[in-house]
Amino acid sequence: MTTNTNNNTSTSRRHFIVGSSAIATGLAIGFDLSLISSANAAMGTGTTAMTPLDLPEIGVWVVVKPNDDVIVRVVRSEMGQGTITGLAQMVAEELECDWKKVSYDYPSPAESLKRKNVWGSYSTGGSRGIRTSEQYVRKGGAAARIMLVQAAANQWNVPASECVAKNSVITHTPSGRKTTFGKVSIAASKLEVPKEVPLKDPKDWQIIGKSLNRIDGVADKVTGKQVYAIDLKFPGMLVATIKESPVFGGKVKSYDAAKAQSMKGVKKVVQVGDTAVAVVADTFWQAKMAMEQVNINWDSGANVNVSSASIKKMLEDGLEHPDSFVHNTNGDIKTAIAGSAKTLQSTFFYPFLNHATLEPQTATAKWTPDACDAWVPTQDGEASLAAVIAASGLPSEKCNVYKVNLGGGFGRRGAFQDFTTQAVNIAKQMPGTPIKLIWTREEDMTQGRYHPVMMCKLTAAIDGKNNVTGINMRLSGQSILAAVRPAIVAANKGKDPVTFQGLEDSGEHGFTYDFPNITVDHAMRNTHVPPGFWRGVNVNQNAIFIETFMDEMAEATNMDAVEFRRKHMGKHPRAVAVLNAVADGIGWTKPAALGVFRGVAQMRSFGSYVAAACELSVTNGNEVKIHRFVAATDPGYVVNPAQVARQVSGSFVYGLSALFEEEITIEKGAVVQKNFDTFGSIRLYQMPPVETIIIQGGGKDWGGVGEPTIAVAAPAVLNAFYRATGKRLRNVPLKNSGIKLV
Repeated sequence: MTTNTNNNTSTSRRHFIVGSSAIATGLAIGFDLSLISSANAAMGTGTTAMTPLDLPEIGVWVVVKPNDDVIVRVVRSEMGQGTITGLAQMVAEELECDWKKVSYDYPSPAESLKRKNVWGSYSTGGSRGIRTSEQYVRKGGAAARIMLVQAAANQWNVPASECVAKNSVITHTPSGRKTTFGKVSIAASKLEVPKEVPLKDPKDWQIIGKSLNRIDGVADKVTGKQVYAIDLKFPGMLVATIKESPVFGGKVKSYDAAKAQSMKGVKKVVQVGDTAVAVVADTFWQAKMAMEQVNINWDSGANVNVSSASIKKMLEDGLEHPDSFVHNTNGDIKTAIAGSAKTLQSTFFYPFLNHATLEPQTATAKWTPDACDAWVPTQDGEASLAAVIAASGLPSEKCNVYKVNLGGGFGRRGAFQDFTTQAVNIAKQMPGTPIKLIWTREEDMTQGRYHPVMMCKLTAAIDGKNNVTGINMRLSGQSILAAVRPAIVAANKGKDPVTFQGLEDSGEHGFTYDFPNITVDHAMRNTHVPPGFWRGVNVNQNAIFIETFMDEMAEATNMDAVEFRRKHMGKHPRAVAVLNAVADGIGWTKPAALGVFRGVAQMRSFGSYVAAACELSVTNGNEVKIHRFVAATDPGYVVNPAQVARQVSGSFVYGLSALFEEEITIEKGAVVQKNFDTFGSIRLYQMPPVETIIIQGGGKDWGGVGEPTIAVAAPAVLNAFYRATGKRLRNVPLKNSGIKLV
């Protein structure tokens, strides 16, 4: 793919501390200027000056400097997925500015709250960063362009309709007079924001749809200069680490900190709520070493008797229980099964998974009786601010959150702000001192918000003519929303709709197969292990369940796997298109090389249609070598094709790691896996090349990119593995079946 050069590839790091509320209004709610200046210096800006407070704000999404530099407001979080660049491209498209002069800034969530949530949702998850922002950020760019053009027209005393903007230059067409955005930006900032803002037709896009270079400081990431939350330094800062009850639901009964308190660098040992103890010291290492000397007596409670074996038994009971929540149903599956010539049945297991962000959970807080500031690597600035307000005991106007770069998110740093709450609670016990809380890797592994555990039993009814007349799909396992958003479950009469991602009868996670009789239901079996939104969420296991079973049904009815899918996808042309793309790309109808076998899978989730095909070989019956993947994605529209290709490849790393290596198990109520030696991921040498096919404009809706394609990697591999060995693998991870990726 062609990549256009963008010289503006780095962003002033002071933006990560100051926030664009300072640029916009000069308001600095809760700002501690000494901390900001020190943070700027620590982050390598070479200056301690704050961002100027008098720059003209054109609408709420754009700031234009006198030198024509354009600052685009971004409230979604950047986690390596390229959201910042994509959002900036959409604003720049409608603004008609010079892309080489574009940078970005984060508005403070406190400033947004003060301005009645003018920047909308700060949440970055569910592949929503682009697709649920595109309308209003594009309108923000268009509104700013209209205001700039009007300001120039006013200056020339001509109708605005006679003026056009292009590449940050405004031209009066009849006379040829020209001016720049920077020269009229102050006048434009004083105009009323237009209410009616037409947007470009997609056929006229010049920036959206191009593989422009990223603007979020890629070079600094490569060289190690990028400052993440774990790197922050302030004058007088102390560092804390924490230990929470290893059994979920347990509490601190008592603790002896005498030895730890006497160790070098240790400032204080404090209890945090009723579930944890923290050590505060000069350095993280001192805090960690001292924590190992704190003798904590835990009250583990009744959950100490829970194990992976007892959880699995509970799920197995759910597979057979008569009560369930039905979500997708058509026809009469019981009659279809009773009248079938034969039935096909398979049972699957998918484990708990941790997010395992490379940067463990961390946050920095400073609390005084008059203010509380926090610096957080967050996927949702509003959620972080809410946590700070709640923990600080202060009114909202005395609290603020500054977003700092995330060393990985994947759903862990959005709805779950336990680390933010802990940082504030520790800081409250040392007023006026900046406290940086850093979890150990062991704490991060054992105090996660885990991908839910799930089992599935699939039954197919097949008639005498080898037609599949119906499918019954019983899910048995944990509900995320029951723990995280119980109001949604209550509104759905006890059902968790998120459980059915990829299996719904309609919507952005709609099922792309049509059978005359179908029932998909869920026996909810919640455990004491806290569930969370894990990249791709429930579509990951649902794709394995249905897509490997589709291959089984194809074999049982003597049909080719691709042809069998097409037969049942007649009402879903976009799903057929991505399936055809990967089948053609992998050469499905042509013989594979000797010893090489192929598998396919497709799915719809997060509003996108995705498919994958792979080629692999197996030696010694258990050593899998994946030679290549072909992946097709139809998200409706694509902002930056190069970013999509990177996202697809990155998501396959995630999907394959979960398939082959990863699981969280429970013994005596606690997580067994403590570090990457027991919770592994695939290595670079194991990762196959991924050829990405992008189908643009397949629909008018905007779909997601970062999460949908994770799901199809695993079933494509499982289907190819069966063709190579004749063995069906239905329990994840494959390492438990002696299978390894080489």
